[in-house]
Amino acid sequence: MSTDWPAGYGRIIRDSVRSTLDEALLLAPETPGAFWVLAHHQTSARGRRGRPWSMPKGNFAATLLLRPDEPPGVAALRSFVMSLALFRTLADVTAMPENFAMKWPNDVLLEGGKLAGILLESTGQRGRIGPLAIGVGVNLRAAPSAHEVEEGALTPVSLMDRTGITITPEAFLDILAAHYAGLETQFTQYGFAPIRTAWLAHAARLGTKITARTGRAEMTGIFEDVDTDGNLMLREAAGLRRIAAADVFFTP
Repeated sequence: MSTDWPAGYGRIIRDSVRSTLDEALLLAPETPGAFWVLAHHQTSARGRRGRPWSMPKGNFAATLLLRPDEPPGVAALRSFVMSLALFRTLADVTAMPENFAMKWPNDVLLEGGKLAGILLESTGQRGRIGPLAIGVGVNLRAAPSAHEVEEGALTPVSLMDRTGITITPEAFLDILAAHYAGLETQFTQYGFAPIRTAWLAHAARLGTKITARTGRAEMTGIFEDVDTDGNLMLREAAGLRRIAAADVFFTP
């Protein structure tokens, strides 16, 4: 696909920041419209639930800042939009789409290992959302060591180690931004339905047994679907359970 920078999106490159999420939210009041922030180094990167995010040199770290005028539940569906944009970017870069899959709610896998993660953060009040920051981290050149992830989590992998392909963060951003812009237009015009269909076509472990853990419970069942609100649909012995947020672990 063309890697022309998409109209209507700004592009900011930093050498070092605390995190691209923090930088994007800091810049939001003074930077109009939608924009990407890419950094070559992060001193305080984070993942889901405040966990540290390791960023070896040469990996990709960027955040997209959007200003959606919609309820928080709708805005949160952009984790699927970004996952799909990442999947298509990696398919373009490698010409090996069959090697990638998307893991609910916000990871992209390469040959079963964790290659990329997505984190959404926002401020808002009275049921409306403020500026939405979508952080993206991709192990382009190196993966964190296994001891840096929690027990039972998928093994981190890197694009270079698994495929031999190298790409600069800037070149990766050009492709990702173009894919995301097209999918964002589709999402705002047609809603979640086409995004959901495309995401499910490449969902990891769909139809198999998985374990979902929240802060209070652990549930094991068959990953049956993702509903129209983005919830995980887990088939347990007692019936179908709808899960809005959890960490997912794959059953051997």
